[in-house]
Amino acid sequence: MLLKNMHPGEKGQIVSFKRGLPEYRKRLLALGALPGTDFEVTRVAPLGDPVEIKLRGSYISVRKGEIEILDVKPI
Repeated sequence: MLLKNMHPGEKGQIVSFKRGLPEYRKRLLALGALPGTDFEVTRVAPLGDPVEIKLRGSYISVRKGEIEILDVKPI
């Protein structure tokens, strides 16, 4: 499943990163988005970019290009 298909209030877990775009992968890792981490979608901008998620007690905003490399599963 893709994070961009999730709606505010839904919870999920990061499963893995897709190949490519190492700069996005580094940024997400620095923000605490590690495989196995639970998150909650808190807000989505009207046009779908950016998406705010609650992750490890922090709120982070990520752009569509960044979240497309995440494989997630709903919980």
